[in-house]
Amino acid sequence: MIIRTYRLLISSSIVFILAGFVNAQEVNSEITSAYTKINLDECLLLDADNIGASFACPGYKGFPLYVAEGDLRFFVSYGFGALDEMAARQTLPQWNFIGETLEWRLKKVDDNFMPFATILRFLLDDGDEQTKDGQILVVTKIEQGNTCHIAYIDTELVANANEVARDFADNEAVNFNCEIDDIMYVPS
Repeated sequence: MIIRTYRLLISSSIVFILAGFVNAQEVNSEITSAYTKINLDECLLLDADNIGASFACPGYKGFPLYVAEGDLRFFVSYGFGALDEMAARQTLPQWNFIGETLEWRLKKVDDNFMPFATILRFLLDDGDEQTKDGQILVVTKIEQGNTCHIAYIDTELVANANEVARDFADNEAVNFNCEIDDIMYVPS
């Protein structure tokens, strides 16, 4: 029933997507960004137990967004088959939680802006109050049947981490094969 509810939510999102993606931020650009907030209180609870929960959330222009938490780690996936994508099973090894702002990288297709990647800040928690916790920008490719993490950028060690993340999204996502390509780490 939970999966059926999620699939219904996804199906209803198709209407928004088929209506077209309109001007994001820069009409003259082939690639641009749009930003949405992730607020789990505004998402549909799909499942919950003693160790975690999963949610269906609205993304850019209704694009489906799946968020799950389990064992003190977050998982985020995208698209109409989000649960079946590799991204739904990917997270960082450290305990983590996600930032509230999600950057969508959009490419102009005909007269519409379509998401092809996202950038999301993961906040790390090593459980030790004596050490400083880190932050990683996770770049995720969005393509039906091929949605996965493609790059991890350490914001503590890379001064221009957001620019680097956008570079990876814009230049690497298109040809990245989730089945055979390795996630890129910056710094390596």
